[in-house]
Amino acid sequence: MKLSVRKAGRVTILDFEGALKLGDGEEALREQVQQILDSGETRVAFNLAKLTDLDSSGIAVLMRSFASLNRAGGKCTFYAVGSRVKMLLKMVRLDAILDITEDEGSALARL
Repeated sequence: MKLSVRKAGRVTILDFEGALKLGDGEEALREQVQQILDSGETRVAFNLAKLTDLDSSGIAVLMRSFASLNRAGGKCTFYAVGSRVKMLLKMVRLDAILDITEDEGSALARL
C-alpha cells in the first residue's frame, strides 16, 4: 500500500493507494497517525478512493486511528470509500461508527 500525506488548510489528508493489510501498510498508517498527533495536528481526512481492499488488520488500524484522534481531542473523517471497502466496513458495522462522507469537499467541511 502507498500512503501519501498532504495539507488542505488546517486539515491533514492521507491518500491511500492499494490494499491495507497486515504488514508494511498497516505499520505505515500507524506511524503516520502518530507523527500527525506528535506534531499537534488533530484534524485528519482519510481519502479511501484508491484503497482497494482491507483485511482485519487494516480495519483495526483504521479504528485505532479514529480512536487515537478522538482521544487527542481531534476529529477525522473518511471519504470516497469504494464499494468493496464500504461493504467490508458495513459487515463489521464500522460504517455506523466512523464519520464517512462522499467527497473531499464534504470531508473538509466537517473538519
